[in-house]
Amino acid sequence: MTPRASTRVIMSKQVQQDLQRLSHQANSQVIDFVRRLREDRANRSLRLEPLRAAGANGDLLIAAVPPHHAVLLLCTEESRFTVLAVREGAQAHEELSRLTVSINPVSGLPEVIDQVRASDNVLAFSSQSGEKEPAGAARPQHSPAPVTALPSALFARIGDDDLAGLGVSRSLLPSIRRMTSREQLDALLVDNVPELTRDVLLALAEGTPVEHVRRDITDAWHTPDADPEDWAGAARHPGLVSTDDDAVLDALGNSFEAWRLFLHPEQRRLATTRFKGSAKVTGGPGTGKTVVALHRVRHLVSLLPPGHDRPVLLTTYNTSLAEDLRQRLRKLGGDDVLKRVRIESVEALARRIVAESPSVDLGAPLQDDAPMDLWHTVLAESEHGHYDADFLDDEFRHVILANQCTRYDRYRGVSRPGRARITVKQKREIWELVEAYRAHLDGPPRRTTFDLVAAEAARIAGERKREYDRFLEYKEERGGRDLIHREAASLMGGSAPRLPFRHIVVDEAQDLSASHWRLLRALVPEGPNDIFLVGDAHQRIYAHRSVLSHYGIRTPGRASRRLTLSYRTTREILGSAGGLLAGQPFDDMDLGDDTLDGYRSVLTGRAPEYWYAPDWQTEQRALAAMLAERHEKYGTPYEAMAVAVLDRTAAAQLAYTLATSDHPVPVIEIKSDGVSENKPGVRIGTMHRFKGLEFQRVFIAGVSEGQVPHQRIEPYRLTNPDRYRQEEQRARSLVFVAATRARDELVVTWNGRPSRFLPRNVHKIAHSAASLLKGDGPPSSSSASSVA
Repeated sequence: MTPRASTRVIMSKQVQQDLQRLSHQANSQVIDFVRRLREDRANRSLRLEPLRAAGANGDLLIAAVPPHHAVLLLCTEESRFTVLAVREGAQAHEELSRLTVSINPVSGLPEVIDQVRASDNVLAFSSQSGEKEPAGAARPQHSPAPVTALPSALFARIGDDDLAGLGVSRSLLPSIRRMTSREQLDALLVDNVPELTRDVLLALAEGTPVEHVRRDITDAWHTPDADPEDWAGAARHPGLVSTDDDAVLDALGNSFEAWRLFLHPEQRRLATTRFKGSAKVTGGPGTGKTVVALHRVRHLVSLLPPGHDRPVLLTTYNTSLAEDLRQRLRKLGGDDVLKRVRIESVEALARRIVAESPSVDLGAPLQDDAPMDLWHTVLAESEHGHYDADFLDDEFRHVILANQCTRYDRYRGVSRPGRARITVKQKREIWELVEAYRAHLDGPPRRTTFDLVAAEAARIAGERKREYDRFLEYKEERGGRDLIHREAASLMGGSAPRLPFRHIVVDEAQDLSASHWRLLRALVPEGPNDIFLVGDAHQRIYAHRSVLSHYGIRTPGRASRRLTLSYRTTREILGSAGGLLAGQPFDDMDLGDDTLDGYRSVLTGRAPEYWYAPDWQTEQRALAAMLAERHEKYGTPYEAMAVAVLDRTAAAQLAYTLATSDHPVPVIEIKSDGVSENKPGVRIGTMHRFKGLEFQRVFIAGVSEGQVPHQRIEPYRLTNPDRYRQEEQRARSLVFVAATRARDELVVTWNGRPSRFLPRNVHKIAHSAASLLKGDGPPSSSSASSVA
């Protein structure tokens, strides 16, 4: 007997959204159904029931999934099924039967629309305000009828054909034409509408011109030769996901791992495009920059010839984020991808290069606050003690080291844009202090700083790169261009110079320093796909301001792309967080400017909550009450919640209070290397350590005037306005980063006076934290239930 051909089961992104709404047990039952369908499509227990023909080469079927679920399937070949939708409950079969199934002529993807639910969602919200005149009420004789302005349709300026041409599903047009308010649009998008339709409607509702929507959204989704009658072609669309790999099935329904499976078309394009040289991707929090970087790594590995080396470097600015990238890349590509990639932080990379150089001995790097303590020691011993230690450290790192000033003559002539002007006499005094600082580092015992390690690693790599370039020039003269990457060559005798990487991918690029960029540029030859970086200057939490083109990393024109759609944080939280940065100028990590214009969320939720307290102790106890309530009443796991504070002292105080309060809460501290313990507990850490993390509920504590921003920057307001602006902007970015770690709920608390960063009307909308300790008010203003 001829063995039966294996069955392929494909999943659409709309199914992923359906699965996320199911319970864990129900999700498992659907996944088990998919496994059984793959193993034997003739298995009668699958209970496949024909529904109707989808077209000339496709049929729709419904399968019951006990105990009370049903699945809608598209069958285009005997051994190929596409799962289109999942419903639960007694009406599951009826709901699936009424779905409109079509192929989007722009994207070429199969789409499902529940027109009944869409209409109900839109009609549930009325855009008219005020009370209506009761039906049948008598009106005084000769009294004119009241004039009421009719609300205008939300998309009245755009015709049906234009909407459909942008990618909006035609079956939704009747509901769309009834919409007169943003609330009705949000109600429509709560349901599982196709992603292209959602992207287009959100952009148009925010006033984006039609031509910009077409250029930035529709064109990204456009699939050449898409045929709305070809169901077999739609079932093979690259935007669908095969379940052949069991790891894919394990990820289905898991919102945290959906990025493994479904990329937005623009994300997919960025991950797979061949660039002539370097490329840069920017975008706000939650837009998928790291997702793109990881898929980029997997794509680059797929292009490598067979081998056992690791010619791809994936790096970021600290060790904990590097380890997170390793785990995520393992889930995405498995060990076959990992074995061709070196993953380490740029600081670890620099330390390794210096350690492998036998002629260099810098000593052990100073940790935490030790470099700043050393500046205070230098000032105490110097006749120039009137200088500020923060200023000296900043000048040393971001002017002297950034410009490779090894001699005073070099420092004296270096440009210092955006910094306070200083005289030649002051430069001489600063240089003397720098020399004293380095003398202390020379010991004994011999010590160094991470910035000095990075600078030395860049110097070592730069020398090797120049040797490599000389070798290439020699070969140009003698011929033999095909030998560039060979391990050995006899043209110059001995081993040929070579660079360690063919491709470098950088995450969180905005926080790398000038020395880091010099190092990375020297580790990879200039050429196609050499450096691919993702970042966002709005999230810069360190004082590094680097111009990439100054280090030979050029990303002109289409080599610089921008992501604008957030998949993590609700529109309400983004709006509040974005207000922190409104009107602030930000760079694009080069000579241009960046903006959050067009940055939007696909999610809706409740507005952030604000709570005030008379003192820090009351604020801490109130936080304990709120955290306990979210866990006990609404079932939020402790590890899905986090509290961001200003410094390590505040973190230690809060951890003690939470553990010993009337509402004891388990706590896990976020350390410099991330959260090493995989145990239940609310995560507590400084705002700096929230970078790259994500939580269901985020609490930002201690957002008081004088603390955010810290009062220590006030002297710069008059003496150094440029630095004052930079420090204030950095403080804004820190709060912005912490706020945008929240997926569902953001709570901001303070004691004393609220920070000037908070909304102007915050006093009117804030709640009293003291009320939580007296038992005379609900801990969460009833908001927690809506996001549990």
